[in-house]
Amino acid sequence: MSNIRKIKKIYKSKPMVEGAGVNLNRVFGFTEPEMFDPFLLMDDFRSDDPEDYIKGFPWHPHRGIETITYVLAGNVEHSDSMGNKGMIGPGDVQWMTAGSGIIHQEMPEGDKSGKMHGFQLWANLPADQKMMDPRYREISADNIPEVKLENGVKIRIIAGNLSETKGPVKEVVIEPEFLDVTIPAGTKFSHTVKKGYTVFAYVIVGEGYFSSDQNKEPIVKNGMLVLFEDGEEVKVFTEDKSVRLLLISGKPLREPVAWNGPIVMNTRDELRIAFEEYDNGTFIKNK
Repeated sequence: MSNIRKIKKIYKSKPMVEGAGVNLNRVFGFTEPEMFDPFLLMDDFRSDDPEDYIKGFPWHPHRGIETITYVLAGNVEHSDSMGNKGMIGPGDVQWMTAGSGIIHQEMPEGDKSGKMHGFQLWANLPADQKMMDPRYREISADNIPEVKLENGVKIRIIAGNLSETKGPVKEVVIEPEFLDVTIPAGTKFSHTVKKGYTVFAYVIVGEGYFSSDQNKEPIVKNGMLVLFEDGEEVKVFTEDKSVRLLLISGKPLREPVAWNGPIVMNTRDELRIAFEEYDNGTFIKNK
């Protein structure tokens, strides 16, 4: 019998202002990086008011990490120091590996009704790949497979695999799984995960329970995150309401983290060098 993961901790996203004045909700980040290793930060920038997001995230640097942006409504315009330009819209994903260094900007644009819904996740890079060549991947909604189970559960597979269906994001060192899961009311869902990996679920619609039927845990609602203990299976079930969640996992790096803003290295000296290079114009290694 598989080992069902228990709830380690529940987090509630908190209001935060980032970029040039974007009002968003910080799900986790900048504290206890070892708790979510290899993930560093997650932001929820859902809003129906353009004043919350229109100022966007003008040009800024990154080094040593990957940023994953998932849009559900509206658009995010992107451009970077490698010459990449693009727009991601509903259902699209931008997976950017900063590596040795990239300077980019991200400018949200709401839909006709002013709605801008999306999420950004930061994943750490291991020491031996901190200075890898930057790369940028834009994955359209059409290229993200969706699986529907017999009980009505729908799963969009961004990274990882479900049976024979594989997500489009591959060749990432932390071996991530990134699933968008919708579970109807009155339904049970279980999913096998890798033992030893960090696993969490962030609820974006509705509410659900994250345990076996025999041992109900506190109900988890929209804007709340469940960080799981170790094990081989995640279980979710619903009662009167459906739930939609982002189920994410990755292989821990278990390395020192030296972090200041958009740059994450392994030592304070590496961090100092990165900011010195940014100031003197030698930050970008690959053009």
